[in-house]
This record gives sequence, structure tokens and C-alpha cells, in this order.
Amino acid sequence: MLDIIIIGSGPAGLTAAIYAKRAQLNAVVVEKEYLGTGQIAESSLVDNYPGMPQTDGYSLGEAFREHAEKLGAEFIEAEITSIEKLENGFICKCNNGDELEAANIIYAAGCKHRNLGIDDEKKYYGKGISYCAVCDGAFYKDKTATVIGGGDTALDDAMYLSDICSRVNLIHRRDEFRGSMLTLEHLKAKENVNIITNATVQGIEGEGKVERVILSNDMTVPTDGIFVAIGMIPQTELLKGFDVLDNNGYVKASEDCITSCDGLYAAGDVRTKKLRQVITAAADGADAVQSILSSR
Repeated sequence: MLDIIIIGSGPAGLTAAIYAKRAQLNAVVVEKEYLGTGQIAESSLVDNYPGMPQTDGYSLGEAFREHAEKLGAEFIEAEITSIEKLENGFICKCNNGDELEAANIIYAAGCKHRNLGIDDEKKYYGKGISYCAVCDGAFYKDKTATVIGGGDTALDDAMYLSDICSRVNLIHRRDEFRGSMLTLEHLKAKENVNIITNATVQGIEGEGKVERVILSNDMTVPTDGIFVAIGMIPQTELLKGFDVLDNNGYVKASEDCITSCDGLYAAGDVRTKKLRQVITAAADGADAVQSILSSR
């Protein structure tokens, strides 16, 4: 029996692999994609990871993976189709027919950003479209940014960007916002914030980069960047039978990554937390392994 099955090979999973190997634990990383490094690989520029300024997401992810591989971390390319709780551990069934048994699971499968669902979205990804204002907002200093969404994330992103950008457009498909009314009132009081309601994004235009947004109300909004903040989709379908998920599908766990299910740990973006960044995911990977060591 393995000590740990690590599900996911993003920053949380790879850090867990590094710490598990250093602690001489028998662990394996199960990843859906060959030589995966998580969604960080899709970021064209990362400028908030300490010690690696002005890097790109692919290089940062590869550095994580190379570190794990140099320590001898074991990887299996497969998709886990089910997780069963045993008396003293878990058994994971994979789509390649393998069955893995371990005393502990570190679940680090990550999240997916909810997309706008328009044809131009993929075309302009990394060329003006972002899903993280904290990550990429600084690149739009003294420029115009547009936030799409109506929840707390969208309102917080607009507030954050309003202190960086010369102008911020906030576009919501309804006339009422789901996020904090206090934050909304602060945004309304900002001279550089333009709130547009009852409108959806129909298209994006620009020569090689985002230059304007086409809305359903026939408006065309000039912008240098678009921040999509319409929600995240945690990849936690495998855990629905374990009674560890909150109402939004995230795994309920504190900073020690311990869940209510003995032996199950949550790390990275799937965990309930305020800030979802590479650095917090990496911290979770380390904390999860430490929690396992402390429980022995």
C-alpha cells in the first residue's frame, strides 16, 4: 500500500510530491495530462511568484515538475474514475484499468475558470483576456480594463483594478448584483468606474490583442484588457460521496488541508480559501504532507 496518492500535478500536487519524497514517503502523482503542470502553464506572464519575476506560467510549472522529478517523484498518466474508502485507506480506480491503494489521498485536482462561451475567447486568451485580476492587473496600469461578472469576485476585481487602471468597465448581465452591496456602493462612488448592466458579451475585437468588447445592447466598449469573473468550477466530482464539499463544490478544509474524512486532504484551488494563487497552492501541498506526517 502506498503512503499517499496525489491527485493532480499542478503547483499543489507537485509541491506535495516534493515534500513527500523528502520525507521518504511512498507516494505517486496521478495526472490526467502527460507531463502536466496545471493551468498555470496557460499564463503567458507571471510576476507575483517570489524569486522568479517576469517569468511565464509554462516555465514556472516546468520548474516545479523538474524539482519533483529530480527527487525521484513517481508519476502515473491516468484519469481516476472512482475513489473508494477502505477501513485503513483508499482505493482509486483509473481509466487505464489500474487500481491504486494508499493510506492517504492529497486531492489537488484544481479548478476550471467558467468561460464566457463565445468564439473569440480562446483567440484572445493571453492577449488581453485574463481570469485573475490579482495575477494580471498590474499589466494594465494606467490603461482601461473591463470586468465581466456580478458576484463578489467581479466586484472585488473591479475595485482592485480601479486603483491601478485609468478606467474600469464593470459589465453584468442583470440589473442587480449578487456581490456585496457595500463594495458596489464604493464602486459607484469611483469616478473611473463605469457600470454597465443588462448586457452580455457577444464578441471581442482587436488586431492581435483585445481592443474592444461588443455587447448585446449594441454597445461597443473600448478596452485594453478583459477580466472574466463569472465563477470557478472545482474539479471535485470524485468526492461527491464523501460529504466534504461546500455548496459551491469546494472541499471544506482549513490551512492544514485536513478534511472531515480521515486520510483525505485537500490542496490548492479545490480547497475552501480566500486567495487562489500559485504560492498558496504550493503552500497547501507542503501543509498537506506535514499534516500526514503529524498524524502518524
